[in-house]
Amino acid sequence: MDFTDFFDPINLNEGDLSFDYKANQFANSIDFYESQDISSYNIAIIGVGEERNAFNNFGCSLAPNNVRKYLYRLTSLNGPSKIIDLGNLKIGATTQDTYFALSSILEDLIKNNILPILVGGSQDLTYANFLAYKNLEQTVNLVTVDSKFDLGVPDEEINSQNFLTKIILHQPNFLFNYSNIGYQSYFIDKDENDLMSKLFFDTYRLGQVQKNIEEVEPIVRNADILSFDVSAIRQSEAPGNTNASPNGFYGEQACQITRYAGLSDKLTSIGFYELNPEEDNNGHTAHGVAQMIWYFIDGVNYRKKDFPVGSRKNYIKYMVNIQDGKNEVVFYKSDKSERWWMDVPYPSHKKIKYERHLLIPCSYEDYQTACNNEVPDRWWQTFQKLL
Repeated sequence: MDFTDFFDPINLNEGDLSFDYKANQFANSIDFYESQDISSYNIAIIGVGEERNAFNNFGCSLAPNNVRKYLYRLTSLNGPSKIIDLGNLKIGATTQDTYFALSSILEDLIKNNILPILVGGSQDLTYANFLAYKNLEQTVNLVTVDSKFDLGVPDEEINSQNFLTKIILHQPNFLFNYSNIGYQSYFIDKDENDLMSKLFFDTYRLGQVQKNIEEVEPIVRNADILSFDVSAIRQSEAPGNTNASPNGFYGEQACQITRYAGLSDKLTSIGFYELNPEEDNNGHTAHGVAQMIWYFIDGVNYRKKDFPVGSRKNYIKYMVNIQDGKNEVVFYKSDKSERWWMDVPYPSHKKIKYERHLLIPCSYEDYQTACNNEVPDRWWQTFQKLL
């Protein structure tokens, strides 16, 4: 695909991007799109200044170049990733036009094994990201890092705080699982919690995650798409958002989550949304998002080609009998990364559609749970979705 008509290219001699970059800085370790063939690249940075469906956060359209200002000045990364910045997407006459253009571009990139990093813009762009997988003939897992579930009334117009409803109700349905990391209970009502339980989706409270941040790794390892709402970070750490809350993740926790996402061989797109430079304090939030992207790319550089990319034949296999031998949970431990997976049994004639989801990322704690004669929650949630 020729992207020339879709993007405004980046000019390092304009505005805040004008800087005396040193040889070892990020800007000098990537390429910028000028209508060249991009098939040799494996990461593409895309700015999307779309905010017309933002909820109470107008100004977030200015985020892409504000993030670039700080990202380009970070130290360049050592690793195999070849990165191109495609520029800023030209916004459509309507938001639907923007969604269509963005989803078409992302579909082409993902088909060609180029991992897009989206810098929004408002979080409803996650819906366009999701639509990119529609023609790829696979069901997908979506993970959001967010203080809310972003649900709404089915027939209301899409915005940044109801887009998940549009994804869940989309037909044909190609969403296999949704996981939320870091929701805050005082923002969630009973009906929303009940819906998440009914659909066997995975939700993790902020306090639950902060007690053991390492448990986030299996969650994001199971994602195809990760959508990060900056308002999930506490206001003192990320003031650049009108909807920021006094509570949330610390900056270093946000960076750890995105590095886990980078390490996942399954994840094929990621987006950072809702940064509002008009509310930011001396670029504090933009700098934080830049560091999150830096850590994500660092994670990509250290991917191990584990499942679903590699074969599991060299994995160490553990079979745990539980409930007096009535059930058996099979675990696999990677010989490359020492990460864990669980196998979920499913009728062989139905496996084709869900095969990518039958080996569930898990942790050593899940193995210990099974050894204590209990079925791990991750295993049970997936099994219920397959019924």
